Amino acid sequence: MRTKLFAAIALLASAVTVHGAEGLSKGTADAKSATALAFGPHGLLFIGDTAGATIYAIDTGDAKPAGDKAVDFKGIDAKVASLLGAPGNQVKINDVKVNPASGNVYLAVTRGTGAGQAAIVRVTRSGELEAVGLKDVPMAKVVIPNPAAGKGAATSITSMAFVNGKLIVAGLSNEQFASTLRSFDFPFKHADKGAAIEIFHGAHGKIETQAPIRSFVPYKVGGEDSVIATYTCTPLVKIPVSELKAGAKVKGTTVAELGNRNQPLDMIVYQKDGKDFILVANSARGVMKIPAESLSGAEPIVARPKTELAGVKYEKIDSLKGVMQLDKLDAHHAILLVKSDDGLDLKTIELP
Repeated sequence: MRTKLFAAIALLASAVTVHGAEGLSKGTADAKSATALAFGPHGLLFIGDTAGATIYAIDTGDAKPAGDKAVDFKGIDAKVASLLGAPGNQVKINDVKVNPASGNVYLAVTRGTGAGQAAIVRVTRSGELEAVGLKDVPMAKVVIPNPAAGKGAATSITSMAFVNGKLIVAGLSNEQFASTLRSFDFPFKHADKGAAIEIFHGAHGKIETQAPIRSFVPYKVGGEDSVIATYTCTPLVKIPVSELKAGAKVKGTTVAELGNRNQPLDMIVYQKDGKDFILVANSARGVMKIPAESLSGAEPIVARPKTELAGVKYEKIDSLKGVMQLDKLDAHHAILLVKSDDGLDLKTIELP
């Protein structure tokens, strides 16, 4: 039986009844930063504020299909800077996510130097850039109770996904077992300390509890709802969602070592020719295409491998270079944030 993408089901299935406006009240999403994004149903946008250790949910009102035109912007960083009235070298794009309700593309932006200011920019399918209002909007928020401090504070929120009415959030806590996955019900009911994640890092030859998940995707492996996560230099790990309970210590299963001296930047799941694949963008090792079917029967890595690559195999997509962020634009295309000689480009490609 073909493995199915439960992330897509979570967003589209009629069993999920959360509407963008339910559980929200008018207010200001006064985020100190915008470092990670995720979408729920009906244009509901989640904003991860690492600096404020807070997650905001806002109703974007962007719930109607906006067409299927490709999104391509050369020098998108300069265009965003112009929109926000900032010098071109004082804008940082931290995350890129597609609103599945409309197909429009959203950017999490830091404007200015130092701590900067948070901004959300919408790139429409008609080719327009719009600043998304964060004042006097339907919103809700939840504060993370035990975020990492000091050097780890920048990784208190690293990646998010909305699955079956819950927002799953990766990051570091201030606990002894710092690597954490939190699961928040929506509408936000309460904040808990999350589940501590332990993995075996083959390249280091040891068990780790302090390394943050850099990016993850929800996926059903062998019939079990799971989180497929990547860590710096570069274990690929599967973690059962059923074990993500407050205060639990969860052991992830390392299924691959994808090469050291590298940081994973972003990842997506997609289907092509009837098969599921995971696409991972990396800082030093390009873009990797991993057959998702190989995850189910993968042997756990529990000792230092003899070579830097071990476990589940991947194909390197040599045509994709300088990819910083990516998301699935539609069933056949992805949107990429790409580093170029002139800055950053936003471009649409066919899924490889």
